[in-house]
Formats: sequence, C-alpha cells, structure tokens
Amino acid sequence: MNTKIFCDIAELDIIKKFNKKKIVKGFTTNPSLMRKAGAKDYKSYSKKILNICSRKPVSLEVFADNYKDIKKQALKINTWGKNVYVKIPVINSRGIFMGKVIKELNNQNIKLNITAVYSSEQTKKILKTINKKSKVIISIFAGRAGDTGKDPVPEFKKSILAAKKFKNVEILWASVREPYNYIQAKQLGCQIITIPPATIEKIEKFGKSFNQLTKETVIAFLRDSKKSNFNI
Repeated sequence: MNTKIFCDIAELDIIKKFNKKKIVKGFTTNPSLMRKAGAKDYKSYSKKILNICSRKPVSLEVFADNYKDIKKQALKINTWGKNVYVKIPVINSRGIFMGKVIKELNNQNIKLNITAVYSSEQTKKILKTINKKSKVIISIFAGRAGDTGKDPVPEFKKSILAAKKFKNVEILWASVREPYNYIQAKQLGCQIITIPPATIEKIEKFGKSFNQLTKETVIAFLRDSKKSNFNI
C-alpha cells in the first residue's frame, strides 16, 4: 500500500522546507496548530500557507460550532484555493453529528476532511451521508485513542473495509505518536497518514540495522557519561 505522507504543521518556515520534500504529499492544519504558529488573522494566515503550497492538498479547518456557521465558514474556506480540503469535525462540542452539513457540502463537490473521528461507527455514519464522487478524507485519531488505553487498529480495519466501495474516500491515520505508526498505517491500508515534521525526518532515516542501533545507543551512553565526568 502506497500510504501518502501529509505534514501536520502550520509554521510557515517549516511548510516552506517540507513542501520541497518529495516524501510530503500534502499538509494538514487545525486551529490549535494555527494558534501555536502565531496566526492572528485566520484567513490571511491560511492564504500565506496556500501561497507556499499551491500544488499539494492543504486541509484547513472550520472553527464554528453550529450548522449555520460551519457551513458559512466552509463555503468561504473552499474559495481560497483549488487544493483546499475543508476540515469539518464529525460532531460539534455538544456531541451532535454534523451529517447535515457534511452531506450538503459534499453534494456541492467541496473536498472535505472529516476530522476528530475515533470509531468505525462514526466512519459508517459519515459514509451514509456522502456521495461516491466528491473527494472525502476521514481522519481517525489513532494516537489520542491510544493515549486513553484504547486500541485504534480494529477501528481502522473496520473503517477501511466499510469505505472500500467509495473510491472517492481516503482513510487517514491522524495523531501520530512514533515513526512506526507509518508502517502500521501502510500495513492496514490507510491511504494517508499525517505526521509532524520531526517524525517525518525520522522516517526518512528508516533502514538502520539492530546492530547499528545498538552501537549508536551504547556510544550515546558513553558520550554522556564522559561529559558528566561520572566516576565510580
């Protein structure tokens, strides 16, 4: 399975750097990443990202919390670039499924990234609301599920199986915790994985043998003990 790597970041200088990498096929952002990057005006900052990255897909998220305002924001974000995927949360803060707005935007041929998905049941609800033509990404948050002691792998397997009849749907492994998640995503058959920059750089160094890793680890321990002038 050729799993595409998207870079999960909002810092402009890092986007410039990673946009040049062949391994990076797209970018994802969210309001938290935008805030961390120092964005003050959401529209102008998003357009700066799109000016840097005009040929790869970029997911930009709404931050409204009700049907009317989510749809209004989504329609505006969609006009910012042909490579834009509008990120819509699967539910709002009150736990209400956003199926109505997902269906309406999907029927207008707006590319969507349905985010904050955790279960195959949520995936199936999304699939019931969409057509089989307009592009849709379903982002399943593996790492955050794992943080709570839940195994996300069965949910991916069931979601991928459910989406097989939808050639327009891609399942995305979100909230990466380690480079090995990339291998897991490929083995499962995820079409996309979104990864922070530091982890992408580790993936680029894949291929070291166990013997090489052992030697590097021992050398690091020795180096640090010498720097600390340890004595027994």
